[in-house]
Amino acid sequence: MGRGTNIIFVVPVALAVALSVWGPEALSGYQDRSLLGKIHRQETEASGEGYRYELSAAEKVYVLSQALGSVSHTEGGAAGSLVFAGEPYGEAGGDYAFITNQKNPSGENVSGEAAYAMCSRSLRELKEAGLLPESVQEADPAFYDAVLYSAIDVREPRSYVAVWKLSLSDRIRGVRKENRLMEVYMDADDGKIYEFYARTEWEWEEIDPDAIARAWCAYLGLENPSECGEVNPLAEATPYFKKYVVPGGPEERTVMTVGFYEGIREFFVKVSW
Repeated sequence: MGRGTNIIFVVPVALAVALSVWGPEALSGYQDRSLLGKIHRQETEASGEGYRYELSAAEKVYVLSQALGSVSHTEGGAAGSLVFAGEPYGEAGGDYAFITNQKNPSGENVSGEAAYAMCSRSLRELKEAGLLPESVQEADPAFYDAVLYSAIDVREPRSYVAVWKLSLSDRIRGVRKENRLMEVYMDADDGKIYEFYARTEWEWEEIDPDAIARAWCAYLGLENPSECGEVNPLAEATPYFKKYVVPGGPEERTVMTVGFYEGIREFFVKVSW
């Protein structure tokens, strides 16, 4: 009787030990076989995917000015291009970069058609603000190239401004340039034009730089600019220009320029340096 009782207790214990050793391995193997040869989908969410910081008008202008400035000061410089979402525009330099983009701020593939329609609306706003004469023509898609760029703070890549660059194409010969936009940098979100070059009927003597600077700041929703102090007379490739300081953050300021190229009668407002 005692021996039979021992057997009854020993058998379950032995089975339990065997299952503890063999069971997990067998179950794992079974699960592995059930996964082999099949495609399984698991939804994941990337932290902060598609998110970018919302910048004020002053911050946008500052980031764009620094990004354009970094390009103009590093072309042909040290090797090592910076590429985020596309091909680089010039070389990476300093804390800012200006790069091509393949998608708009909403993450959709870009289309130049939307840029031209937006530019036409913005051109009317510039005329209403007194920043351009009525004679300047709209940007006809047949004569212009449109490329989407991102002006980026490299230290914080989510602080960026998506801008369209529209420029009169050099692939088409015989296009009359009088009363045309030559180059435009335009916000891809709201269409605000930050920088432009235009052939107009104006002469420098007819242009009031102070009034233009104030109108440009009002158009963009910026504080009134102040005149720059000492300015290098060779800072621009023309003697006809005036520079202003636009206040931004506590340690940020943007220098804007109102200028004119005599001979070709090209009037410009720019934030690049």
